[in-house]
Amino acid sequence: MDTTWLLDILEKEGRLLADAAEEAGVDAAVPTCPGWLVRDLLRHTGVVHRWAAGFVADRRTAPGPMGDPPGLDGPELVAWYRDSHRRLVDTLTGAAPDVECFTFLPGSPSALAFWTRRQAHETAVHRFDAESARGGVPSPVAVDFAVDGIDELLRGFHTRPKSRLRTDTPRVLRVRAIDAEAVWTVRLSPEPPVTTRGASGDAECELTGPAQELYFALWNRLPMPAVSGDPALAALWREASAVI
Repeated sequence: MDTTWLLDILEKEGRLLADAAEEAGVDAAVPTCPGWLVRDLLRHTGVVHRWAAGFVADRRTAPGPMGDPPGLDGPELVAWYRDSHRRLVDTLTGAAPDVECFTFLPGSPSALAFWTRRQAHETAVHRFDAESARGGVPSPVAVDFAVDGIDELLRGFHTRPKSRLRTDTPRVLRVRAIDAEAVWTVRLSPEPPVTTRGASGDAECELTGPAQELYFALWNRLPMPAVSGDPALAALWREASAVI
């Protein structure tokens, strides 16, 4: 996992998020997050940035709660978000490669790689939200970054006991990025999903599309590009896949 590559993406995505939020205004509704205004998006993402930076900066090895957002609004809130993002990027840039601290998903070679990856994807998805509030064509993400984000979601978040993506009887869902050599097989059951790379066995439903579209669709920001097979499994994803 190339931490430098992910840091560059994190830096760019945070700047785009702040710019879009500033252009939209804090009172603008966020269509991709029903019930949220831009101020909610800025407060949430800024708090997450500071929470993540704290684990790395303080080498905290135990989980801890997120802090409260500040009582700021308007331009001051945008400026606070920019500072939160800057602190995160600077913390990750200056951290030792072997820093030890709390993480919460499997599959990363180091804590630094974990937090850089997690915050790059956190920021990219919420940048998409900010741009949806502003309107216009959203900024693209690279195919390899989208594939990495799909992998983190399927083989990271949805391996946890918290995942609600379950079925009473075993079912198989396939996810295929048509512009990359990337296929995932998701085995559903009453237990947390088990996802492997590759097309292993028959699938009852397949979600297919360009990696970027799949990435945002799997985070429930866009409709699924294409669904074949049993549409009930695609509906299950929409209903039950929200990360908690």
